[in-house]
Parts: sequence; structure tokens; C-alpha cells
Amino acid sequence: MEQDVESPAIRKPKLPKQAREDLPKRLAERDRAKKIQRYVQKDGKCNVHHGNVRETYRYLTDIFTTLVDLKWRFNLFIFVLVYTVTWLFFGFMWWLIAYLRGDLDNLTDKQWTPCVNNLNGFVSAFLFSIETETTIGYGYRVITDQCPEGILLLLIQSVLGSIVNAFMVGCMFVKISQPKKRAETLVFSTNAVISMRDGRLCLMFRVGDLRNSHIVEASIRAKLIKSKQTKEGEFIPLNQTDMNVGYNTGDDRLFLVSPLIICHEINQHSPFWEISQAHLCKEDVEIVVILEGMVEATGMTCQARSSYISSEIKWGYRFTPVLTLEDGFYEVDYNSFHDIYETDTPACSAKELADMVNRARLPLTWSMASKLSQQGLPESEQENQEAKTNLDTEGKNQPAERNGDIANIESESKV
Repeated sequence: MEQDVESPAIRKPKLPKQAREDLPKRLAERDRAKKIQRYVQKDGKCNVHHGNVRETYRYLTDIFTTLVDLKWRFNLFIFVLVYTVTWLFFGFMWWLIAYLRGDLDNLTDKQWTPCVNNLNGFVSAFLFSIETETTIGYGYRVITDQCPEGILLLLIQSVLGSIVNAFMVGCMFVKISQPKKRAETLVFSTNAVISMRDGRLCLMFRVGDLRNSHIVEASIRAKLIKSKQTKEGEFIPLNQTDMNVGYNTGDDRLFLVSPLIICHEINQHSPFWEISQAHLCKEDVEIVVILEGMVEATGMTCQARSSYISSEIKWGYRFTPVLTLEDGFYEVDYNSFHDIYETDTPACSAKELADMVNRARLPLTWSMASKLSQQGLPESEQENQEAKTNLDTEGKNQPAERNGDIANIESESKV
């Protein structure tokens, strides 16, 4: 008889205790990072798509901007297409004039004066159209003075050709000189940090310029992107709140020669006033930073953008210094541009930290209850109470002094 023998269970290797404790946190952070949808990508591209736009004719009213905003492959395709179509159209018109006048039927007649010399078909008409619009003028095909309709067509093609050249060349020039590529050399730190600076809790991030040509009139802005619900129950998705990065003091205007740390002080006007370290991990927030300025070489306005979600805001860290003094110059080490190191930082919110600091400044003998009771009394009663207290202390001190004097007299008499 066969017996069912239970196979021994294969035991999985046990993870260390620290790894078992950290694994759920890491999985939760990874899941949370996946769920968060960015409003602005790290490279500055806005993650917004416009759908159901019915009034598409508005794009044609500003055709120049529409062409500039197109991708390069479509822009080049339209560039070649416009020139080819105009050459073909006017080539067909030259061929049509020659056909209607009978020039193609009298090619061998030496006494016949054609509209265009040496035009014997559509191909030659197409070549003459290219020579006319591009003002090449090889000299083989020439318009004669016996063709008024050809002279009129020549004027029209010259004017329209100049307009097409100005439009398309201008479009290509603006497309090439756009400062979008310049923004790629403006870098932002991978993470933002929160730590203490000058006794205040601050949120900081770092910006830098990789080129030797500087950004003129550079300025920095920061906005908090977070959905909220008003007191009336209205839901506002992706509400934008300004974050002060030095607007009042002028620190938002940068001299971006070397990497700079942009600081946002978390005070009562900050949206992070009541957010602690534990609360930040649960928040679905995004900070969008915008750096603007003029390119020194071209004078065109340049804008670089980036963003930080809650998982990219490191609480209790600082940035590693990247600027060192060498022999006669300062050197920037961009290998350490994104590096941060841990520092002692309270995990409470800035509001709780301010309350603790205020309580620490109060005298130990002055309780909060007595402070509140005295605040409730009128000023005259407070002054009377203080005067009464002073009189009582003086009255207690005077008998002690008299007793001391009597004791001294008695001791002297005994001696």
C-alpha cells in the first residue's frame, strides 16, 4: 500500500530585523511615488494636454506662432512643402501662358517671339519658376517684352516669393534661436531639503548654470501645487499658492555665477507652517520652481522649470558645499551638486517649534494660568496688585532687619 508522505516544507530565508522593518516603508514610499501625478516634469515640461478644443481656427489666426511651436520634423516638412508648392504653381502658370499663346506649337519657327525663350515644356517652365523666385538667373531662359501677361506674372511671383522667403526664413530663424536649449544648461537639484537655518525652519533647493555666459536679470519663483476645498465646499484642483523665496528682501533676484541655494522660510505665511515631517510623507503636494532671465548672448528671455513632489523633499538634510577656493579663482564641483547630508532637525512643524520656543522664553515661576489671569484684569488692577505685592515684600523684610539689629545689640552688650 502506498502511503502519502508529506514533503518537507522549504523554508524561506529570514530577513534581518532591520530589513523587515524597512521593507514596508520602502514599498509604501514606492507606491505613493507611483500614485502622485506630476503637474510639471523634472525637465520642465508641463504635464497638461488640451483636449476637446473646438475653436481650432484660433491656431490659424496666429499661424506664425503655430509654425514655431511645431516639432522640427513638421517644421522642416512644411518649409520644403511651401517652397515646392509655390515653384510648381508658378511653373504651371508659365507653362499655361506658353500653351495658350501657342509657344509650344511654334518651337521651330524662328520668326515666332515666345513669352519665354527656350521654354519647351512643363519641366523647363518649372525650372524657370525656380530661377525667377530664387533670383538665380542662369540667362538661358529669359522673358521677352512681347508678353504682357508674362510680365504681370513675373511681378506677382517676385512679390509673393519675397513674402514666402521672409515668412519661412523668419520662422526658421526664430525656431533656431529659441532659448529652450539654453534652459537645459540651467540645472536644479534633484531633491529639496528642509532644515534649520539661522534658528528658523527653512525649505531649500539649489540652482546652477553650467555655461560661462550668464543669465542676465535672473529671478526665481516657487509655487505650491495642491488641491484644496474651500469653506463653502468648492473643490479647487491643483490650486497654486505662492511661496516666498525672497521677494520682500530682493533675494529672489539672482546673480547666477555659481550655484545658489534658494531658501524659503517656513513662517506663519508659508503653506508649510503646520506641516511636520510625519505629515509631509502623507501629503500629496508638488513644488514648482521657475527660473527666468535673459540670455546674455542673444538678449532673449529664457525660462527653466522643475518640480519637487513630497517624496523628493528630504526632511533633516542640507546641501553639500560645491564651491572651493583655488589658486586665484573659485572652482565649482558639479559632481556634488545634488549631494545632501543629514543634519539635526526637529521633526515637528514650524508652528509647533515656534510655540515651544515661546514657552521656553517664559520665566519658570510664571505659569500660564497666572499669565492668562493677569491678562484678563484691567491695567489699573494689575498696577494695584503689583504695588500690593511690593508692599508685602517690603513689610516682611523690615521686621527681619529689625530682629537682626536687636540681636546684634544684645550680643555686643554681653561682651
